[in-house]
Amino acid sequence: MPLATFARRTGALLLAAAGLIPMSGTAQAATAATYTAIVFPDQDHGVVYDLINSATRSVDVTMYELRDSTAVSALIGRRRAGVQVRVILDGRHTSVNGAAYSALQAAGVGVTYSSSAFVYTHQKTVTVDGAKSLILTGNLDATYYSSSRDYGVVDTDANDVTAIEQVFAADYAQTSITPSDGDNLVWSPTDSQTRLLALINGAQRTLDVEQLEFGDPALVDAVAAAASRGVTVRVVGMNPSSYGSSFDQVTTAGGQVVTYSSTTGLYIHAKAIVADYGTPSAKVFAGSENFSDNSLNNNRELGLITADSGVLDTVESTVARDFANGTPY
Repeated sequence: MPLATFARRTGALLLAAAGLIPMSGTAQAATAATYTAIVFPDQDHGVVYDLINSATRSVDVTMYELRDSTAVSALIGRRRAGVQVRVILDGRHTSVNGAAYSALQAAGVGVTYSSSAFVYTHQKTVTVDGAKSLILTGNLDATYYSSSRDYGVVDTDANDVTAIEQVFAADYAQTSITPSDGDNLVWSPTDSQTRLLALINGAQRTLDVEQLEFGDPALVDAVAAAASRGVTVRVVGMNPSSYGSSFDQVTTAGGQVVTYSSTTGLYIHAKAIVADYGTPSAKVFAGSENFSDNSLNNNRELGLITADSGVLDTVESTVARDFANGTPY
């Protein structure tokens, strides 16, 4: 079976398991998972298109970069089918987002550029029918699909989705709101630094971090402190020329760091943390938040922290593989 076909079928099965698209036969009776993890580029973005196309009432999208003609066509198709479609695009990236903005607007989709209250609207979320939200670490930008390591989590927790929709409505109208964390959410600029620090500082045995940007002093200090107190720390990152001092801090404290470059075939765009995997207290973070002051304190960002075993297993196994294949720092 061709890899692309396998990836599409795998994505469809994951969406069906999460209750996003119907399965035939007795499989429909299976209990839907509250959280379903997706790994890119191992899976293709057919899983995202299937989610959009599953909408019967509404689709709300907040996206830092939207440069994917298939996703744009799916959104327009839902609008033409009578579904309410609304999109927020980052207003500082009109050179990237302009074509999608124009196409959506011409098709009657409700589309707006983001509020200037945030330095960037870096959030990457697709919510369907007010019931299912896909929280992404990566953009819907096909330019980078083939090489970018990213994660997605389909979240059907009612409190999470309600909070995401409340923030979307405020951001779409460009009115202020203090976001609710629902049951598992992590928002910037509200509480992401505090929540991520608590996750890192709570690690007792192991701490795995996969991050594009690794420069926020508070979080880097916390990762180094974890290594100093005997936690097994592994970091998968990019660009040692940019973040060398932070990587030095971690390795000096006893942690291990591997890096990738843009020429190695895998670009670490992910933002993920796994703490104490394999123990009862294990938790995983995935979202749009980088380890940078701007991302944590000035941008609109969204992630989640969960103890869900499926998400933990998926993210941890991928981080472990990326760590094994990286270049030791």
